[in-house]
Amino acid sequence: MEIIDIDRVIEMCWEDRTPFEAIEHQFGLKEDDAIKIMRNNLKPKSFKVWRKRVSGRKTKHMKLTDSTRFKSTHTRKL
Repeated sequence: MEIIDIDRVIEMCWEDRTPFEAIEHQFGLKEDDAIKIMRNNLKPKSFKVWRKRVSGRKTKHMKLTDSTRFKSTHTRKL
């Protein structure tokens, strides 16, 4: 992964309204992979602050919210 991509993943992880599913759609990274990138590229204190902030946050997990903001154009219609 290029430095520019890592910077964008970190930026998207910090954004409150960007769900992990959007990161997975754009970069192919599962939530665990995004967390590893954050852990490896942030200072330990910054990582702890970020993890505390996003843990269980409804806007970071599409499953926990009724939001329809992120819609992939590749989803099949039911």
